[in-house]
Amino acid sequence: MQIALLRHFPTEWNALGRLQGRTDVPLSAEGRAELALRRLPEAWRGRPILCSPLARARETAETLAALDPAPIRIDDRLLEMDMGEWEGRQGADLIADPDCPYGPVEGWTMAFRAPGGEGPAEMFARLAPLFAELAEPTLLVTHRGLMRAALAMATGWRYEGPETFRIKRFAVHPVTLEAGRPVAVGTPEKLVLR
Repeated sequence: MQIALLRHFPTEWNALGRLQGRTDVPLSAEGRAELALRRLPEAWRGRPILCSPLARARETAETLAALDPAPIRIDDRLLEMDMGEWEGRQGADLIADPDCPYGPVEGWTMAFRAPGGEGPAEMFARLAPLFAELAEPTLLVTHRGLMRAALAMATGWRYEGPETFRIKRFAVHPVTLEAGRPVAVGTPEKLVLR
């Protein structure tokens, strides 16, 4: 069975390079304008949608579902990685601080964890039962960090060395589930212009 992952549309914090984590930042005017131009690829129109409770993901899901009516269900397990004390800070500022363990996302390992936040292992733990519960092709509208964990699970990548996949903006990322476990990643498919 296939599911698909979709990252929410942009926020002002995305444009500023701020770590959003669980902070409930809405879509930016630019994000809304881009969303108004897009539609899901035909294969995903009308499919059930499972969505993060954060406003940026909910608005993305609701706008797309309004074009091709689909049931939307909120699931807290699709929340973004908790960035703890680093939420709201700019990644570039954290990288420039020699006393801060934060670094470019490509250098994170399974042991990565923001102070007061969570790491990849916790995301794996909350995604595994979610995947096991899915019984039909479903679109998951979520966040980059969560998508990174899901795609890592599907490819066997353990946050060591370069990612074996690319997360693309404005694209659905198909994932094959077998016996409730992600086992393969398909080619991302861009959302189409209306």
